[in-house]
Amino acid sequence: MQSSQNKIVFGNAKQEGGSRGGWFIGHFINPPDDARYSEEVEVKWAVHLNGENRSEWAVNNEATTLSILINGRFRLEFEDRGIVLSREGDYVLWRPGVPHTWEAESDCTILTVRWPSKAGDSVAK
Repeated sequence: MQSSQNKIVFGNAKQEGGSRGGWFIGHFINPPDDARYSEEVEVKWAVHLNGENRSEWAVNNEATTLSILINGRFRLEFEDRGIVLSREGDYVLWRPGVPHTWEAESDCTILTVRWPSKAGDSVAK
């Protein structure tokens, strides 16, 4: 039987994800008995400064992605459209195989959830 130490985890998403580009729940957490380890979902807390961007196309081959704006202004570019998240709670969800780039149009905070959590699934296009 696991102790409650392994069943309940609390902390700070920004600090814990700092060494993994903001990702703090997913397959990359060690040890695997940590409650934040999951092959079903990944969660990222990202704080971006105005002008930060990912200019190279990226795509997930198997995962669906949901990005939710906490504050600020954030633009995602897809091959057929651009979407600006500008109000608290604005979100965009995209299926596997959809390339994207992004840019922070102001200082902003984004919560991203991706499922499933698989090593090597996010690749440059």
